[in-house]
Amino acid sequence: MTEAQSEPTPDAAEATAPPHDANESEMKQENGDCKGSASEEKAPREFEPPEGGWGWVVMLASMWCNGSVFGIQNAFGILFVSLLKEFGSESDEDLRFKTAWVGSLSMGMIFFFSPIVSVFTDLFGCRITAVGGAAVAFVGLLGSSFVKSLGPLYFTYGIVFACGCSFAYQPSLVILGHYFKRRLGLVNGIVTAGSSVFTITLPYMLTGLLKSVGLAYTLRVLSIFMFLLMLAGLTYKPLLPKPVSSSKSGSRCPSLKRVFNMHIWRSLGYRIWAFGIPAALYGYFVPYVHLMKHVEERFGQNANKEVLLTCIGITSGVGRLIFGRVADYVPGVNKVFLQVSSFLVIGLMSMMIPLCHVFGGLIAVCLLMGLFDGCFICIMAPIAFELVGSQNVSQAIGFLLGMMSVPMTVGPPIAGFLRDRLGSYDVAFYLAGIPPIIGGAMLCLIPWVEARRKRKEAQIAADTTEKMLESKSSTQDTADDEMKTKDPESVI
Repeated sequence: MTEAQSEPTPDAAEATAPPHDANESEMKQENGDCKGSASEEKAPREFEPPEGGWGWVVMLASMWCNGSVFGIQNAFGILFVSLLKEFGSESDEDLRFKTAWVGSLSMGMIFFFSPIVSVFTDLFGCRITAVGGAAVAFVGLLGSSFVKSLGPLYFTYGIVFACGCSFAYQPSLVILGHYFKRRLGLVNGIVTAGSSVFTITLPYMLTGLLKSVGLAYTLRVLSIFMFLLMLAGLTYKPLLPKPVSSSKSGSRCPSLKRVFNMHIWRSLGYRIWAFGIPAALYGYFVPYVHLMKHVEERFGQNANKEVLLTCIGITSGVGRLIFGRVADYVPGVNKVFLQVSSFLVIGLMSMMIPLCHVFGGLIAVCLLMGLFDGCFICIMAPIAFELVGSQNVSQAIGFLLGMMSVPMTVGPPIAGFLRDRLGSYDVAFYLAGIPPIIGGAMLCLIPWVEARRKRKEAQIAADTTEKMLESKSSTQDTADDEMKTKDPESVI
């Protein structure tokens, strides 16, 4: 007879056991309490990131991701001139329009795919998503080097390469929350500063490569960056415990609630944040697109306009480091006030551009704009962690980036339309400063909303505790009364 057959089950034992005396019942009650305490000890405690260790390697890998992805995107202006020479005449205005869409489509698609990337990140993890994305970007960039006409570039560079970059980029932000919490602001500042470093250095490298080996081999060299990005993605070792599925069907397919995490939209603070930032971005990128042309029109063709991009890139990197560290000392959702200040300054600086009739004034404006650009970017992930928690941050960032793709695509063309109709960029820059100020004002509501939510939760918890204590007290009184009724001698 097997052990399972020789020993009765606990349920059967309880059903057939004779009545126990009071001491045995007390012992059984004590044993039950011990089992309850043991189960409480096994309950998963709140996850605490290690604040370092392998996380520093992950930070460097994420820094390479941000630098290679957005460094190549920001340096498209260098490739733009080479594409004009490769596929047509620089004086062909129609060709300029068609060629410009290659870079615009690529930048927009990176953010457009973000909600889909967040779902893949939740289902397959940061490592698989990032490595797969880098592989797709490698194929897209390498395929672009063999293209002999402009049309296929819309697919290879504008869609395939951008899609891969999107799948590689977002996990690089999510994985940081697995290793850091107290230092998350500083780490995000260092990681996002990678794009500033690449933005400053990559244009000079591309200029040299294009002169020495041509466009095709330059794109092949850039594809090596994507291959290294695949290796960097292998370092994304997840630490957060996976949420336990409540499905009882045993199906391998994830539930719809897990695929599309609608829980994040229940947070009023997140909804304000997710709509406020895109509202601010309708004018946010206008100076980055049209500033060079404005300088040519106001100061002439020989103006050293490249120095303005250098100023923005340098101070943006400095701002990400400084404000990333400052964010670590700002408690909770109050970090939003740093983004509010960044939008306010960027909006005012956009309005100041038409008022600068001295080139030195434009340099000062660009220095401030770059500094607070770094502030806005480096604290996006820490704010998302504060609003929705570490388990929901992937889709929270994904939905936000997806919504950001619309103003990033629409804003600059509207400014160009105003320039064509009015003959000057002045009105375009004045109007570009309004959306960041309005969006920043919307974000001011978030700390108040979150404070009110926490007060309600604290009140509900206090009421629940009070009801439990009252229920326990009444239960104890009822038990005492029954004891006195059953054993009247106990009164004597």
